[in-house]
Amino acid sequence: MESELPDIYCPFPQRSNPHVSHTREHLDAWTRRTGLVHRESARRRFQQADFGAFVGMVHPTANSEHLDLVADWFVWLFLVDDQLDDGHLGRSPHRVRDVVERMRAVVEGRAPAPAPAPAPDEETPAALVALADLWERTVPQAAAHWRTRFTWHLMTYLTTATTWEAGNRADGIVPSETVYIAKRRHTGAIHVCMDLIEIVAGIGAPESIHNDARFITALEASCNVVCWANDVYSYEKEQVLGEIHNLVHLVRHHRGYGERQALEHVCEEIAAETERFLGAERELLGRHPELEDLLVPYLDGMRSWMRGNLDWSRQTPRYNPADVSQYAEPGAYLEASVLGVSDAHARLGAGNGL
Repeated sequence: MESELPDIYCPFPQRSNPHVSHTREHLDAWTRRTGLVHRESARRRFQQADFGAFVGMVHPTANSEHLDLVADWFVWLFLVDDQLDDGHLGRSPHRVRDVVERMRAVVEGRAPAPAPAPAPDEETPAALVALADLWERTVPQAAAHWRTRFTWHLMTYLTTATTWEAGNRADGIVPSETVYIAKRRHTGAIHVCMDLIEIVAGIGAPESIHNDARFITALEASCNVVCWANDVYSYEKEQVLGEIHNLVHLVRHHRGYGERQALEHVCEEIAAETERFLGAERELLGRHPELEDLLVPYLDGMRSWMRGNLDWSRQTPRYNPADVSQYAEPGAYLEASVLGVSDAHARLGAGNGL
């Protein structure tokens, strides 16, 4: 599909992390230990997607420990997003709420840490085992205001945004472009990922920076670039799956554009958001020269996300419309493990997360 897509403007250099090989090995061991990817047929598909390469592209300067940590977060978010988007769970808002409440209990410390088992079951659901592990490795050492923001972003992704999509599917609602764009930054969990830049870079941005209009603009623009580029690359596969939550699809639906015209329109909007990021970046650095040591790595993390997401999207088989089954087998992750549902057709597919 790559040759058929319009060019996506990206002025940032292509980079990769030297620790990718180690992270691939780590991901294989971690997903086995937590039960996220259990059967070998699912593991082959998971390895083909090469999430280790992805995290190396979006965090090219991370040390090995941090690269492993954010890789685990990305895999967890991808798999949750896929099941909520493409599994039958994603068409049942009340079942989504049940899943999310069990995750909220882990985040708020109201649930005992579940122990991993050789294969996930109702007592040791893989999603909760992995989340508890991630939470313990990420949050306790972070500043209080970072923990508050990160928790809010994660729960907003798991509640408002995800339930909103499930409700739209159940009720046959096609959202407007404006509403979708605002929600998309949450449905793709990109704010969660951007928060992790502070952990990876070893910086702590004060609340005054997070409240600065220039920083807000840079963050919003970079999030839009990542999400909309994902929509371009996942569009064909999501059409096969009947997914309406895709900016290209909504542009076609609301404006009456043909497929090529809609793709070109979204790519033009990506270019405009990239320029908006660059303008906000210049203003932010000019306004706060005393915070250069903090702002430069933070903004570089946003740049790496825009570039790395684009490079990975161009090479991963994840968006191949000829193959709508992906990384986990029936009953291994959310539907059977968390809800006790056995469905031979439950699968993880393209999703519009990240």
